[in-house]
Parts: sequence; structure tokens; C-alpha cells
Amino acid sequence: MFHAPNGLQRDRVPDASREPEPLPGRTATAEPTPPAPPAPVSQEAQAPPVKRRDAYFDNAKYLAIVLVAVAHAWEPVMDGSRATRAAYMFVYTFHMPAFIIISGYFSRSFQARPDQLKRLVSGVVVPFFVFEIAYTLFKRWADDDPDYPFSLTDPLYLTWFLIALFVWRLSTPLWRSIRYPLAVSLVIASLGSLTPGIGQDLDLQRILQFLPFFVLGLSMRPEHFQMLRRREVRLLALPVAAGAALFTYWVAPDVRMGWFYRSTSAEELDAPWWTGPLMTFGLFGCALLLTAAFLAWVPRRRMWFTVLGAGTICGYLLHGFLVKSLDYLGLVAQYPWLAEPAGEIAVTIAAAAAVTLFCTPPVRRALRFATEPELSWAFRRDVTQLPGRAGAASPRTSR
Repeated sequence: MFHAPNGLQRDRVPDASREPEPLPGRTATAEPTPPAPPAPVSQEAQAPPVKRRDAYFDNAKYLAIVLVAVAHAWEPVMDGSRATRAAYMFVYTFHMPAFIIISGYFSRSFQARPDQLKRLVSGVVVPFFVFEIAYTLFKRWADDDPDYPFSLTDPLYLTWFLIALFVWRLSTPLWRSIRYPLAVSLVIASLGSLTPGIGQDLDLQRILQFLPFFVLGLSMRPEHFQMLRRREVRLLALPVAAGAALFTYWVAPDVRMGWFYRSTSAEELDAPWWTGPLMTFGLFGCALLLTAAFLAWVPRRRMWFTVLGAGTICGYLLHGFLVKSLDYLGLVAQYPWLAEPAGEIAVTIAAAAAVTLFCTPPVRRALRFATEPELSWAFRRDVTQLPGRAGAASPRTSR
């Protein structure tokens, strides 16, 4: 599950466009020498420079996707363990919000240009179709349910995020235009928590309740992330995280996990209607604090796992097959030791190792046909050529 470089400086005037300075000993009336024929320019020289990836955001995306995979792996083994349930709630409070905030931050330049729509289709829509079919076939086989229906309106397991990202990104120009986007998105999320019966249709409940985090990412600027890296913020993040962990352990037995999934309304959780908006604002504040604490401790320099940040979509979409295997194949019932402390540790390590493997460049290259297809054949030629022209024309194009 989740997801910016900026070019705000003015371009330097190319050397070729500057007037030559007069040579010593010559007057302005001296006869100019004939210009030399221009040297041939290679395609590499004509291509726009490739912007270097920011190690900080790649580190954040990788660490967030590890938390996503680990938390999902705890689901089948946490029954009966208060500590594991508390850890699950603690991570669930901020792991997807952190990923969504980063996704929103990198969507700031989205203006629904044809080349951007092409990338949205190839990077979001196509993976949704491919993995929705793959997860359905996997459930039919592993869960011994051959009649489980295909559905494009009821996302199965992890694929809800792709639909949500598609909707959020398409709405980016609107959120960038209105005056108080975060306040409006919080009101919409609160109204969603009061509306039962919309959870299964395209997971609309999640789209609405997670919307404020995407809008917050759209509203953030580089200096906000710089502020999180300050020493005093990092030191403050430690007691905040520790206090939140202790509080979560205290309330773990009494709080329903449905609030953290954001896939149901207050009424469907058998709660009074007014708790919907209350929990929406409360969880948003908690998620914001823990996300800030998480981002404050993300390394800024290149690490051994930095390269894995570019493959988090593969890690997100693939780790679900392993997690669902524990459920569909009944592995916890067959091996009860998995629900014991030693087994929970083993499951945690296995989930972190698996998602790390899934984020590696070889896996990313192998799955490019499903997660990053070219699709030039499906779009007009002028659309497929737009990225090169746009990238060469403006230094503000974000990656």
C-alpha cells in the first residue's frame, strides 16, 4: 500500500544562447570568422535530464510497505494475544495514512493532461484489473470456492487502494483549486461515516474516509518534510510513539478494529451516529501524530533498502497472496504454534522478508507487464510523445 522533487529554480540560460564576448585585441568592426558547422547531437544529449530520486521518500515508502505487510500477517495470528492486537492497532493507525500522504504529495502536479492520464491508466487501472482477477482466481483455488464471483465493483482484499488512488488523483485539480481543501475533505469523511451501505461499491467508504490524508499530501510542501527532520522533532517523536503504544495496549480489548479499517459506518459498527464524526477526527489526529513520528525517523541518506522504494507497488500487491494463504489454507489451525509468541515473531520476520523480496528490481522488471505496462498501442501517438516534450520544456515536472 502508498507513495516530491520540485524544480522551483529558474533555468540557467544555455551557453549556446549567450552572445560571445569580444576577443582581446579585436575591434567591433573586425571581420568575423565563418562559424564552424554544428556538431551532431546524439539522442542522449537531446533527451531531458533524468531527475534523481529522493532517497528520503524511497526509504519512507519501503518502510511503510513493510509495516503494511507485517500488520496484515498479524491478522490470522493475533487472536488471544493482547500485545499483538495492540501492536496491530498501533500500526494500523498510521501505516496506510503515511502511504496515502506520500501518494498525495507526489500527485501535486497532476492536471489531467493526456500523458498523465496515460500513466494513470497504465500504473493504476491496469494493475487493478490484473490483480483483481488474480486474487479472485487465487481465492477460488486456495479457499476451495470455485464459484466465487468476479467483481469490478467490489474490490477483493488489497485492490481497493488502486481504485481509491484512481479516484483521488482524478480529483486532484479540484482539491488544488478550492480554498479549504483539508477542512472540506474532513467534512466529507465525517459524512461518509454516517452513511451505511456504501462500503462495498468500489469501497467508497474507504475512499471517503481516507480522502483527508491524500488531500493533506497535496497541500504539503518540501519545507514541511524538512521540518519533520529537525532534531527536536525527532526527539519529540519518541515519547509520542511510546505514549501512543501504551495507550493502544490499554484500550486494545475494548476498541473494535472496524474503526481502523474505515470500511464501515458508525451504524454498521453498532455505535451511535455521533461517534462517526468523532472517530473520524480523532483517528485523523492520531494518525497525523504517528505519521509525523514515523517520517521524522526515516533515514535521509541512501540505505541498502533505498532502491526498494521504487518497487513498493509490487510488494503491496504480491504480499497479499502469502497473507491470504494463512487464512485460505487454514495454516494457523494446522500449526497452532503460529499463534504463540515464537510463531508470531516468525510470521513477522517472514512477512518483512517476503515484502522486501517483492520490492527488488528483478521482481519489478518481471511484473512490469502488469504494474507498469507501456500501452503505447492503446493511445494516440501524440499522447505517447507528450512526456518527453513536457519534461524537456519545464523543470517543474515532478516524477
